[in-house]
Amino acid sequence: MLICLEKCHPVGTNKMQFMLLFSRQGKLRLQKWYVPLSDKEKKKITRELVQTVLARKPKMCSFLEWRDLKIVYKRYASLYFCCAIEDQDNELITLEIIHRYVELLDKYFGSVCELDIIFNFEKAYFILDEFLLGGEVQETSKKNVLKAIEQADLLQEPRHEYFNVPVY
Repeated sequence: MLICLEKCHPVGTNKMQFMLLFSRQGKLRLQKWYVPLSDKEKKKITRELVQTVLARKPKMCSFLEWRDLKIVYKRYASLYFCCAIEDQDNELITLEIIHRYVELLDKYFGSVCELDIIFNFEKAYFILDEFLLGGEVQETSKKNVLKAIEQADLLQEPRHEYFNVPVY
């Protein structure tokens, strides 16, 4: 593997700064920050990016330069998945990361929709955390990510046994 002399991470790895999921109406549904920022700065960035992405025409490119970052976004049904990456990172790899996250959500929820994210946001975050760690891909295998999620679900399921409550 080649090592980049300018940065401390290997060439070919994408270091995501943050991921935002928002609706066509501009409602933020999920946010994951991989860089330390104040809440005020996060809100300012979110507001600015949501407005910028929503103002773009559907046929326009899904990449844009913003500040000193590249923004990569993709719309799936009523949700926009928006990521910020460093200038030297690969936009196509980021699009693939977005797509893989959507595939994982689809597999888990069975054709994911915005309501699944709203009412099961903790699962959406958990799936993202199993897939990405510190803004970099942790696990490329969908099967392995889904297996980890299933195992976590099994740990949460049998609570009724401990309370002697009948299950209906």
